Amino acid sequence: MKKEEKTNVMRVLEAKKISYDSHSYEADPTLTGEQIAGILGEDVRKVFKTLVTQAKSGAYYVFVIPVAEELDLKKAAKAAGEKAISMIKQKDLLPLTGYVHGGCSPIGMKKPFPTFIHETAAEAEKVFVSAGKVGFQIELSPEDLLRVTGCKTADLTV
Repeated sequence: MKKEEKTNVMRVLEAKKISYDSHSYEADPTLTGEQIAGILGEDVRKVFKTLVTQAKSGAYYVFVIPVAEELDLKKAAKAAGEKAISMIKQKDLLPLTGYVHGGCSPIGMKKPFPTFIHETAAEAEKVFVSAGKVGFQIELSPEDLLRVTGCKTADLTV
């Protein structure tokens, strides 16, 4: 583990007085979510990835799902009340959210977007999400994650 540094996500959580634990590992954009869960020594069902989509209506939505799962675009569209949703292009991620691929967090995006988290998060005592930078994860309670992001739970995976 490398020396801890503060990310924007950590500053947002501290400003809202939300407790969290930070974890860091050697930044490697080729690592899969499952590999990151292994590095953290955690169950893949507790480690979540953040996906950004755009609906046919033009609205953007954020979905937070377990790293080993795949987003079901039909279920995502239904949760968002949209006809159809698709993943945004990787090149659009940074200008839209302020985050790079592999370091996208549902916390502290440039603008708040409607956010949904897979319903299984509520079953965990703690969940892990990106801390907003490749090589950094934060661990917090699902209730605190819901509170800070305003997200709703839904069945989102294939």
